[in-house]
Amino acid sequence: MNKILLIIQREYITRVRKKSFIIMIFVVPLLILAMGGVMVLVAKNTKELSSLQIVNVLDNSKLFEGKFHDVSNIKFVKGDQDLNKAKATSKSDENISTLFIPADYTKKGGVQIFSKKKSAIQLTEEIERQMNDIAINNSMLEHHIDPALVKTIKNTNINLNAVEITNTGDKDANIGPNIAIAIACSIFIYISLLIYGGQVMRGVIEEKTSRIIEVVISSVKPFQLMLGKIIGVGLVGLTQFSAWIILSVISSKIAGHSFNSPASPMAGILQTLQTIPFGYILSCFLFYFLTGYLLYSALFAAVGSAVDSETETQQFMFPITLPLLFTYLLSVSVLFRAPDSPLAVWLSIIPFTAPVAMMVRLPFDPPGWQLALSMAMMVIGFLFTTYVAARIYRVGILMYGKKASFKELAKWFFYKE
Repeated sequence: MNKILLIIQREYITRVRKKSFIIMIFVVPLLILAMGGVMVLVAKNTKELSSLQIVNVLDNSKLFEGKFHDVSNIKFVKGDQDLNKAKATSKSDENISTLFIPADYTKKGGVQIFSKKKSAIQLTEEIERQMNDIAINNSMLEHHIDPALVKTIKNTNINLNAVEITNTGDKDANIGPNIAIAIACSIFIYISLLIYGGQVMRGVIEEKTSRIIEVVISSVKPFQLMLGKIIGVGLVGLTQFSAWIILSVISSKIAGHSFNSPASPMAGILQTLQTIPFGYILSCFLFYFLTGYLLYSALFAAVGSAVDSETETQQFMFPITLPLLFTYLLSVSVLFRAPDSPLAVWLSIIPFTAPVAMMVRLPFDPPGWQLALSMAMMVIGFLFTTYVAARIYRVGILMYGKKASFKELAKWFFYKE
């Protein structure tokens, strides 16, 4: 045990003392705060970011003439020249586009917009929206329907407020913030597992290629060395997370004072965030980070022991990280939409996918038995993978010059002590 503690101490202190580690502790929260400020600023001044775009309308159908209305940064003018001359004008000036509406504008590809550069999505979507509205109004007038009356009817706006029934009473379900937190958690834990697991693998490769491992292995058992390295790097990750959490809390307090005005949109956002159980989510995040890290870093250590350089790791890394990547892609596209579906439940229980899948489901209050089963499977999973990785590690760490394969790793696993 003393030998493992010495290895943990060496791995931890060596990394914590690096300038890059200390710098990143302060830089990451500041970058997150700065990014939030930039997003608010951009959202506030979006209209001022793009230059005025003039749309020269050539309407051969005569159904849209004079019916386009100017919007922010888009101005419509009636064209009084033929198509070729209008295209030449657009070619000479990137801020002038030519909208050509043929007589038979309903056929596919009939309406065209010409510009020097590729048209912005904002421009094309606005033109499509206005043309559809104009066409609908024209059809209603043909059928003696008052467009103004229809517009009044369509302006009816019903807002649905999701309310969760709990033992302590009704409360706001906060669907939007929950989805944002679910996606953020899945991204954060996916990146952190790869970063810190990769550090373990690179550390093993460096010690193996420099032959330092031959000296170290004479004093400690391979399993002790692997376990000490994994725990040491894991503690570095916890230290970094703890520092980021503390600094983020301080930053949020400062931001809360800065946006203390009730009229500020950020004040409403901060007030909504206060209703979310961050303590519960944070404790679960730390558990799944630790168990997921132990599971994947053990496999990364086994891969590092089996190769002689980092370039040889690719054939092993993809199959190992594929379940994590698969769940991450599903989490940002599917799982948060159906957090209680059978797919989400099974992915949150299987150890290789649970760290990401369960973090997506947590803000949506999964049943307690599913959370307990998922945690139990994570513990069993990392114990099993650590056992498998240790049997490969003890052979591979002293194996040089031989190109490893999955078949070779299987042989190493069954070698006797």
